[in-house]
Amino acid sequence: MFRVQSSDCCTLKRELQNRRLLKSRATWKVIASDMPIGLIVRDGRTAFENAANGDGPPLGRELEIADLLRFIKRNRIKNVVWITADVHYAAAHYYSPDRAQLADFDPFWEFVAGPLNAGTFGPGELDNTFGPEVKFASVARGMKQNRPPSDGLQFFGTIKIDGKTEAMTVRLHNLEGKVIYSLDLNPAT
Repeated sequence: MFRVQSSDCCTLKRELQNRRLLKSRATWKVIASDMPIGLIVRDGRTAFENAANGDGPPLGRELEIADLLRFIKRNRIKNVVWITADVHYAAAHYYSPDRAQLADFDPFWEFVAGPLNAGTFGPGELDNTFGPEVKFASVARGMKQNRPPSDGLQFFGTIKIDGKTEAMTVRLHNLEGKVIYSLDLNPAT
C-alpha cells in the first residue's frame, strides 16, 4: 500500500509557528534550526542537505524560509534571532535584504555552533538568496577538512539576556571555553 503525504501537516505546523510568534510577549524570539539558513551544504553535485540551494531567488525549501521571513516583517515581529548548528564550526551571520535576492524581510542575526565532538569542516559557501554576510567564522578558508576533535577545533555557543536592559549577549566559545566571538544585541522597540 502506498500513502500520499499531503502538505496539510506542514501547513498546520507553519500556522502554529506563526500564531506563536504573533502571540509571544517575549522580548527575544529565538528560532532554533538544525542547519544554517544561507550556508550551502551540498549532498553530491546537485542535491542539498539544507534549505540553501545556490544563489538566486528562493527555490524549493527556501520558499518556506522566505514565507516565514515575510510573515515576520509584515507582522512587525521584532528581535528575532536564529540559532543553528551542524556545519562543524562556529559562525555569526548577518542577513540583510540590501544584499539579498529576496528583499521582503527585516535584517536578522544567525549564530552557528556545533556539533561538539565531530570532525571540523568549513567554512562553507554562502547562498545569496537572503543576503548573508559572515561576521565571524571560527575556522579559516583552506583549512584541512575533517580535523579530529583532538585538534581542539570544537565550538559551542551561549546566550545570556540581561534582566534589566533585555540586551542579548551571544558568545561563541572554543573547546576550552574561551570566548572567541561575542556580540551584544539591544532589543528593538
